[in-house]
Amino acid sequence: MNILVTGGAGYIGSATAEALLRAGHAVTVYDSLVTGHRRAVPAGATFVEAALEERQTLSRVLTRGDFEAVMHFAAYIEAGESMKDPGRFYFNNLANSLLLIETAALAGVKRFVLSSTAAVFRSSDEPLKEDSPLGPTNVYGHTKLVVEQALDWYRGIHGLHVASLRYFNACGSVPGRGEAHQPESHLIPRVLQVALGQQEAATVFGTDYPTPDGTCIRDYVHVADLVSAHLLALEALEGSDALVYNVGSGQGFSVRQVIETARRVTGHSIPAIEAARRPGGPARLVASSDKIRGELGWAPQHAELEDMVASAWEWHRAHPKGYERA
Repeated sequence: MNILVTGGAGYIGSATAEALLRAGHAVTVYDSLVTGHRRAVPAGATFVEAALEERQTLSRVLTRGDFEAVMHFAAYIEAGESMKDPGRFYFNNLANSLLLIETAALAGVKRFVLSSTAAVFRSSDEPLKEDSPLGPTNVYGHTKLVVEQALDWYRGIHGLHVASLRYFNACGSVPGRGEAHQPESHLIPRVLQVALGQQEAATVFGTDYPTPDGTCIRDYVHVADLVSAHLLALEALEGSDALVYNVGSGQGFSVRQVIETARRVTGHSIPAIEAARRPGGPARLVASSDKIRGELGWAPQHAELEDMVASAWEWHRAHPKGYERA
């Protein structure tokens, strides 16, 4: 297939683009490089440096490209930031996504895979299933939910085949690619920055959650396992016009557990300081991935937290400056 990957210079998008190329697909990466990295774009992909709001460029790329599918990773992902600057998230994650969907539909694209999030759900003490109650606690999750809903309308009106993959904390690395946000706000890389001497201490935001150790609990999934889920969903759209899957390890780990695991993996003491909760942070989000396991045969190959942290540590030790290093 000929596939457009938006956000293909980012963490998950670039790893997926590389896997698509290895599978024999033609790939065009569309990325503004606001948060992505040019060096992360895989060799063999056509690269377009542009923002989604550049309507003429987006339309020209989609109409001339004769694409059979779009895989959409281009979004701001920081839930805490979304509660401080909601307009930035509504403009990029929602308005730009709607522009992409409309332009793709008019260009005759038939398959659309959305990188969504478990943040569309309400917090729950039970593993979240696809039909669990929805109720984002932050603007980021709300933008993703509205895009999912818009895609369902385009499915009914334009015949677009749509897959939405809901996951929460991507982590780990694949050869040549790791997590490198600027500034970094995700827990595992921030903790590893302490072990590298780049930060003095790890910050624990909130210690009064209704969880066993008082810190919030999340499901972590290795980036390689996310990539395989996206490729399986893309193929499955040949025979289905609507797919929604939760993708996760099915295990929940608290902030304190992640820090302790990083101490074991790195051999560093990793001091931690406590701070107030960040707005919009649910107490517990853990995904049940039974549906995608049963329907698509997906299974995580890196389900243990220690393996995921070790994979991330290997990349960060080799690339202490992220993609700035040659």
